[in-house]
Amino acid sequence: MKHYIITCIAFMIFGLQAEEAEKNDLRLIHDKSAQTISLYRKGNDTPLIVQNAKKDFRPYIHPIVGPDGKGELTQYSPGHHKHQTGVYWAFTGVNGRDYFHHPEGSYWKKKSMEIINGQGTEVKWKTVYHLLAKNGEPVMEETQIWSIFDTGKEFVMDLEWSGKAVVDLSIKKYPYGGLFLRMTYEKGAKAEARNTKGQKNSETEGMRAPWVNVGMKIPGRDNWGNIAVFDHPDNPEYPNFWRVDRQFGFGPASARGEGWALKQGESRIYKHRLVVYTGQFNKELIDQTWAGWAGKVLKAEN
Repeated sequence: MKHYIITCIAFMIFGLQAEEAEKNDLRLIHDKSAQTISLYRKGNDTPLIVQNAKKDFRPYIHPIVGPDGKGELTQYSPGHHKHQTGVYWAFTGVNGRDYFHHPEGSYWKKKSMEIINGQGTEVKWKTVYHLLAKNGEPVMEETQIWSIFDTGKEFVMDLEWSGKAVVDLSIKKYPYGGLFLRMTYEKGAKAEARNTKGQKNSETEGMRAPWVNVGMKIPGRDNWGNIAVFDHPDNPEYPNFWRVDRQFGFGPASARGEGWALKQGESRIYKHRLVVYTGQFNKELIDQTWAGWAGKVLKAEN
């Protein structure tokens, strides 16, 4: 019965919006010279989401434009955190190397980028990178598979991240590291972070939660832009601790509780979902979408 209810919820969220989504068929364009994959709506020549995957730079997504085509919700390399690049994944300590603060080519090397499904109501692509030791040899192979569904009112972005140990790996305990988002924040701007428990702003820092939502005033918009990030029950240490910094950069921190390790040849997988929407914070949308994605009803005590 529980699974039936969850299925019905998912249908209500997405199934009833299918007709609207068909009007917003998506397409991906791979620009090999720019080393990008860009997402477009049918009949629109302005990219709404761009995957950047340079051969000698950490992969990142920027910009993410509001679902209505107005305003960039992400920010690339702001003065207060120049190493932060829109939406990205990085750890602070892998065999003694800090990949979070170092996006440059002496730490990262692209193996491949490809479109898996380039057109339709849902599109998908994959990037594969090597994380490099100081001597330039790979220590980890990182694969990111992104898929995007457009409801017409929200972008729903699913990530499956996997890290395979090329050598024995040790990931050190640290307050942040893993999936991370930098939104368009300037000093004094109105912004707010909320989590599953109802905690706000600085209260969300360092707390465990199935999801965190950050909303803020976005240049070029007359209302707020929001991005909610979900942690999946299948992920190690679920629900994970979260990093929410003073400028509202945020993400689940998989090594905040304790460090972890992989033997050569072993892999670890994380699944996350991003819901991109505009206007007021929408807890009902987030809770219902999380339930449909995670396959379980969200409990208040989480």
